[in-house]
Amino acid sequence: MASATIISVLILYLAVLLAIGAWGAKDSKSLTGYYLADKRLPAWIIAFSANSTGESAWLLLGLTGMGYVVGVHALWVVLGEVLGVALAWSFVALPFKRYTDRYGSITVTDYLTSRFRDSGHTFRLIGVVIIVSMVTTYMAAQLTASGKAFDAFLGTGYTGGVLLGAAVIFYYTTVGGFKAVAYSDGLQGLLMLSGLIVLPVIGVAAAGGWSAMVTALRVADPILLEPMGTLGLSIGGVVSAVSFAGIGMAFLGAPQLLTRFMAARSENEIVSGSLIAVVCIIVFDLGAVLTGMAGRVLVPGLSDPEMVLPILSADLFPALFTGLFLVVVLAAIMSTADSVLLLASSAVVRDVVQPVFRPNLDQRRLALYGKVTTVVIGLVGLGFALTETRLIFWFVLFAWSGLASAFTPVVVCSLFWSGTTRAGAIAGMVSGFLAAVIWVLVFKSSFYELYEMWPGFLTGFGVTIGVSLMTAPPEGAAEEHQDVWSFNG
Repeated sequence: MASATIISVLILYLAVLLAIGAWGAKDSKSLTGYYLADKRLPAWIIAFSANSTGESAWLLLGLTGMGYVVGVHALWVVLGEVLGVALAWSFVALPFKRYTDRYGSITVTDYLTSRFRDSGHTFRLIGVVIIVSMVTTYMAAQLTASGKAFDAFLGTGYTGGVLLGAAVIFYYTTVGGFKAVAYSDGLQGLLMLSGLIVLPVIGVAAAGGWSAMVTALRVADPILLEPMGTLGLSIGGVVSAVSFAGIGMAFLGAPQLLTRFMAARSENEIVSGSLIAVVCIIVFDLGAVLTGMAGRVLVPGLSDPEMVLPILSADLFPALFTGLFLVVVLAAIMSTADSVLLLASSAVVRDVVQPVFRPNLDQRRLALYGKVTTVVIGLVGLGFALTETRLIFWFVLFAWSGLASAFTPVVVCSLFWSGTTRAGAIAGMVSGFLAAVIWVLVFKSSFYELYEMWPGFLTGFGVTIGVSLMTAPPEGAAEEHQDVWSFNG
């Protein structure tokens, strides 16, 4: 049974989230307010919110578990994510912000519809199918993590943990909208940063220091210290490393991350936020991998490696800090769950209900539709979470790759090449998504488990470029592109 101290810390944290939800409610009475916080977010919020959303439960449970199982081979994930975040903030964020401000976009498919003059709502309809299907998977993974975390720390049982986590997430996301989501993400990001500094430092010290930990890992299994993993410098080893590094490339165009750039109050906030984002992702990922490696020495033989962080926190810290680490784990879960919920809700309401079925509906009624839709999609994810038993790490990565493969090639091409056409973008969007899904279902096991994002990206980029070369770009696209990319904007 959990101590009163742990329960008190948890109650305080959940109360803060509920208060943030209530605080955000007054700015959630229009579509722009509900889905983008009226585009008034400061640099530190968009930086922490973007990284917290991108990392999710897989960081504290999945990546720590990966560090536990494969050791330094997991550092390829760190490399890929640092590159992905740096490239996204350096090259994608500003032109995307300029384009979406020009169009008054609220969603990524809003942007694509305007960029390619799509009067037939093709992007919106394709986007809603892809987003809702992947977000359902995403939500199931986050709520699965919630069940594991509450059970590990509090002994609630898996089902009780899932239901408790879902209730809190649904409340502040539905009531407070994007403002509540972004500021709760900021708080959660700070908590995650603190936890992933403290725990690996104390964990390595408890293992006897760096040299002693390395020696113990070598004795346990020398492969844990091999950068190329169990397969070594072979085709399989290289493919594995490339797969892990590829995880970070989604930061260039996953729609739940692009939304943060749209919500910034100015371009200056993006410039200021870039350094915060890069430093944050380095600490996040290195801290998670080192925690897993320290855990392999301190608590060997775990039946579920994804529980290494909760177990270490309980073993190494008094009850107060154990409660804080429970909060850190929940922060990682909730910071992604709330964001993908709003992403799916906006895809339904802004991209389908408003333009296709209710073009004349007032903003308050549309915002209400958005809140109802948020709850409904959340309940679908909850239903899957109550029965799903897959590993969090791989479950999340599938949804991550599906969204990124559909949107990243098209968004990147549209920003950097004025010759991108409507037909090319539609074909690239569909083919990239299908390539990632089909790769998992048919080909992955026969090609050294190559991560599905790479086939999805290559297909998406190739098809987008190939079809665009055979079709005409929208009228005025070249002039618009030149204007966006000029220093005078």
